[in-house]
Amino acid sequence: MPTKLLRRADSRRPVPGRYNGEFPNADGALPSVEPRVSPMRNSNVSPVKDLLLKRYAPIADGIAALLYPCAEVVIHDLRDQTIAYLVNNLSRLEVGAPSVLDDAHFAARGQTIGPYEKLNWDGRRMRCVSNILFDDDGKPAGILCVNFNIAVFEDVRSTLDLFIKGGTMTDAPTNDLFRDDWQDRINTYLHNWLRDRQMGINALTREHKREIVEALHAQGAFRGRSSANYVAAVLTMGRATVYKILKQMKEGGGA
Repeated sequence: MPTKLLRRADSRRPVPGRYNGEFPNADGALPSVEPRVSPMRNSNVSPVKDLLLKRYAPIADGIAALLYPCAEVVIHDLRDQTIAYLVNNLSRLEVGAPSVLDDAHFAARGQTIGPYEKLNWDGRRMRCVSNILFDDDGKPAGILCVNFNIAVFEDVRSTLDLFIKGGTMTDAPTNDLFRDDWQDRINTYLHNWLRDRQMGINALTREHKREIVEALHAQGAFRGRSSANYVAAVLTMGRATVYKILKQMKEGGGA
């Protein structure tokens, strides 16, 4: 029994992590504590990683949200050549993966590179622009890349081309059914008038509209039934105004 008590009194265990496994001195004081480095901590973490994430990640989030789902935004860390941040992954990249970028090459080309095109993993085209990101000392720290998927718009264009081109086109019919197509003649004259003056129909003033009505009258455009109503609708004029102009022209001998 006394032997067991002596062994228990002598069994003083060190506290892991508090100091280097040493026991208290005779006066009870602990020796100086040396800091321990966790084996899980990466001692090669880029010194600008936190700056890139804190300062530029919200910008990346905003761009990706605005252009969703057509654009991905990537922040590359030039110090350790890895991907630091990624939003709306379209390229099958991974955060922490190698960037394979040359900071000197990019810095020599200016702060903004592009737009330029590249092929995505699926062979579809992406239009890209890259911006150099700087640290507090004005040195290149990272690159923010916006990769925009234009293939989706090319698909839409191809579909629209099918509708616009249609099938085999023939000449406009010239039989009696379309002999008096006054609407087509009014439209043709109106847009030729606008093109010659390099104007849009929304920019027409009251004087312009009166000039057009008078010119159409001289061309015989108002011989068709309801032609005055049609011109009023196209020029966003009151029908009474169009009839008033026509009446004034007839009274003035312009009929």
